Amino acid sequence: MRHWISFPRVEGTASRQAHCDLPEGTFEREAGREGFFGPASHLHHRHPPTGWSRFDGPLRPRAFDLNALERVPASPWEAATILANAAVEIRYWRTSGAMDHLVRNGDGDDCLFVHEGRGHLFCDYGHLEFRDGDYIVLPRGTAWRLACDGTASLLMIQATGGAYKLPDKGLAGGHAIFDLAMLDTPVIDEAFRDQQSEDEWRVSIKRAGTLSTQVFPFNPLDVVGWHGTLAPVRINWRDIRPLMSARYHLPPSAHTTFVADRFVICTFAPRPLESDPGALKLPFYHSNDDFDEFLFYHRGQFFSRDNIKPGMATLHPAGFAHGPHPKAYETAMTNPRSETDEVAVMVDTRDVVTVADLPDGVEWAGYVNSWKPKD
Repeated sequence: MRHWISFPRVEGTASRQAHCDLPEGTFEREAGREGFFGPASHLHHRHPPTGWSRFDGPLRPRAFDLNALERVPASPWEAATILANAAVEIRYWRTSGAMDHLVRNGDGDDCLFVHEGRGHLFCDYGHLEFRDGDYIVLPRGTAWRLACDGTASLLMIQATGGAYKLPDKGLAGGHAIFDLAMLDTPVIDEAFRDQQSEDEWRVSIKRAGTLSTQVFPFNPLDVVGWHGTLAPVRINWRDIRPLMSARYHLPPSAHTTFVADRFVICTFAPRPLESDPGALKLPFYHSNDDFDEFLFYHRGQFFSRDNIKPGMATLHPAGFAHGPHPKAYETAMTNPRSETDEVAVMVDTRDVVTVADLPDGVEWAGYVNSWKPKD
């Protein structure tokens, strides 16, 4: 059995409670392990931990405007890859209309987050309607296709070689954040039966990053019934009820929605802000040195960021402290709002991610300088 080296103590001028009642003129930074679940210390700095004047090299905060990806490919396997490692692959797919073929992922479960649009998912298990803000988790090997009512934009998060599970909700209980009854599954309804036919259909199968094609003289989505405990599920961010504390700013781990091998997906949904006068009102500066942090911004005003709009994404690699922008920090400390309206999807990865080659105009090269104090 192994144990962390742990010796809780207080040194110098420090608060007794994390994220509350900071010593005057200081900026708190949390240095933590295991994605907010391991040991941590809170260091009080005279200057913001993000107050760098220069930042050279590849280990820098990066931002991407995914709205600038103009291609509208017919297949999700042609969607632009944003970043990846051995455990996760994140793509952004803009699509339109109805797919004329099926796809099947042999590399891992897929989680689709619908940023824009609405329509219908047809899969082995039946039919599901979808709309903006939906998460759709598709078990590995499921055959599926979308029929969009117009154009749709989706964030695709592949659990490579793994599966999506639900987090342990601990003291909050199994019904916290969202009840399992909120998870919708496909139904075998009239719309599903109507799409069954004896026409030729193609299935594009992805395995080890390469594609193979099956051709059937009928639509293989011909199931007439099923039973069991494995199926795609759908839940919308509007069905998520965030954990809250009026007196303490909760870490991102409190907002975990799905857990996979070596990464987690968290949902930041609208909630009241902390009301206690001494509590921080926005995300704290932190050095979470075991995880790279990817954030996709879906809607609302992102209260810890400046110059970020819906459809953008940021990457904060492990290895340096990061946190709110100067203007956002000042506003939150002096004139905080009473609640947030932001919706964002965070993917925290245990292993370093590699950013794909993206078209010109997608990456905001000046993001690394956005923490500099304005003259």
